[in-house]
Amino acid sequence: MRDLPFTLPALREAYAAGASPKDVIAEVYRRIANVNDPGIFIHLRDEAEAESEAESLGAFDPAKPLWGIPFAVKDNIDVAGMPTTAACPDFSYDPEADAFVVARLRAAGAIVIGKTNLDQFAAGLVGVRSPYPIPKNALDPAIVPGGSSSGSGVVVAHGIVPFSLGTDTAGSGRVPAALNNIVGLKPSLGAFSATGVVPACRSLDTISVFAMTVDDAYAVFELATAYDPADAWSRKIPAPPLSPVPPALRIGIPDAASIEFCGDDVQKASFDATVARLKDMGAAIVPVDFTPLYAVARMLYEGAWVAERHAVIEDRLRDKPETVHPVTRTIVEKALPLTATDAFRGIYRLKDLIRQAEPALASVDLLCVPTMPTFYTVADLEADPIGPNSRLGTYTNFVNLMDMCGIAVPVAARSDSRPGSVTLLAPKGRDSLVASLARNLEVVAGRTLGATTWPSPALSQAPNAVSVRDDEIAIAVCGAHMSGMPLNPGFVDFGARFLGAASTAPVYRLFALSKLSPERPGLVQVGKDKGAAIDLELWSLPRARFADFLLTIAPPLGIGSVLLADGTAVPGFLCEAIAGDETSDITHYGGWRPYVQSLERSQERAVAVKA
Repeated sequence: MRDLPFTLPALREAYAAGASPKDVIAEVYRRIANVNDPGIFIHLRDEAEAESEAESLGAFDPAKPLWGIPFAVKDNIDVAGMPTTAACPDFSYDPEADAFVVARLRAAGAIVIGKTNLDQFAAGLVGVRSPYPIPKNALDPAIVPGGSSSGSGVVVAHGIVPFSLGTDTAGSGRVPAALNNIVGLKPSLGAFSATGVVPACRSLDTISVFAMTVDDAYAVFELATAYDPADAWSRKIPAPPLSPVPPALRIGIPDAASIEFCGDDVQKASFDATVARLKDMGAAIVPVDFTPLYAVARMLYEGAWVAERHAVIEDRLRDKPETVHPVTRTIVEKALPLTATDAFRGIYRLKDLIRQAEPALASVDLLCVPTMPTFYTVADLEADPIGPNSRLGTYTNFVNLMDMCGIAVPVAARSDSRPGSVTLLAPKGRDSLVASLARNLEVVAGRTLGATTWPSPALSQAPNAVSVRDDEIAIAVCGAHMSGMPLNPGFVDFGARFLGAASTAPVYRLFALSKLSPERPGLVQVGKDKGAAIDLELWSLPRARFADFLLTIAPPLGIGSVLLADGTAVPGFLCEAIAGDETSDITHYGGWRPYVQSLERSQERAVAVKA
């Protein structure tokens, strides 16, 4: 048990082989004692009580996906029977019920071990703004642990629990992950209910997940995601399974003029290596001007959103200011001279900046950024309590303001042995896409998990290309809706999920339909003697969105039954009629993508000749 990696697959395998949840809980507490960091937990559950809950689980129940799995909870999230302090002892109260998300995880068989430390009232990215002992970074105690979810990041990195819950308003679910060599999943806003969570900025908050691997973090995401009518900010966000990564992703990165590493050349080299790896995986890298995004990031601690933080602790600042951490008080009291007029000006400014960024963001499927520009030490924060915190938020502060989802994922260690990390970001609802790509990035030879010696597990096989859920419909696309093509972003907005590459039976011909904009192909069934196999992609669409999607299809295209090379048939794009003067036969290219690539090469040659 002492050498058992605390990951979901390893624990499930141990339980299936007869291990006892009581023994696992005993090992949790042995590891807590061995780490000997009094700053991790604000409230640690009595060991006997945790073991009693473990025993009450009864016989191993594989139907409960988190059966016997220990986890920790940030101390601004309610757990019945444990106080909630938000790292302010005078604020402490005893909740009568679990937070909505905690209740869902416990119903799946998980066992709460304790409540973890944080930057007070979740205001900070450094992890040192707490009246309790400060958690130590799991890899290097000289470096800040990262906040505000400091204890939740450190407890996973030490291998004490397989996952923990944090919160994320400005990056608190991502920065601690980068600093401790673990995964930090920040869901789309509203995917996780906020019922039972002490707010920081209620309109921007989300519970987040820390885990050793992407698969583990996403497994928790799937279980925790649910619409909560009691939470006014809850939204019906899909939680589709992890899928193969589309073959022609367009990934935006900060361009040379706007990328920022605060002078850290080692961090730059680490990020450049990850970008090179993405290229090797087939992605198209698109430099993007991040200036509008940085302007959005700065707004988080200006105007309306500082006032929103003030709304949470207004009475406390007025009546008991001495109970608020001095740095937190300095930040939040900036709201005092602000007016409602200032708030509206801030909202208008945010909308303007988002509109400025829209064209660039619409040209890519997702963004890849350094999780943070550089590292800071505890000594750095003692010398300057605010500046380093602000710089740690360079690539995180804008995310929730722009309604994006994201995941911080470990990559190869830097040349100085500090952990490498990047964050993948996408519009809301694309949680599966960013996690699917992240799971490919995290598999790095020689990387160990967190601060342990456990090797990174081999990448488990992605779901089968024809694995379609009961609430989905498989659809074959052969043109402008394929990955990397002009209509793919809108297709994804309908909830489309990539399943895999495929080809038709050799009974089709492919035509370029020049009258449609953007140009797209028409797939026509002509029979075995006249046709050929055509490359295409298989995607799935939610059944609830399928009818709406059909309304976007321009004639002469429609949806019919497409015969695949393996003999199966799926709904897919077909062409109803062909007008000879408006088309050209491009069957010999074998698919739409090679045809488009040939046009691009011709245009490049023409430009070169003119030059």
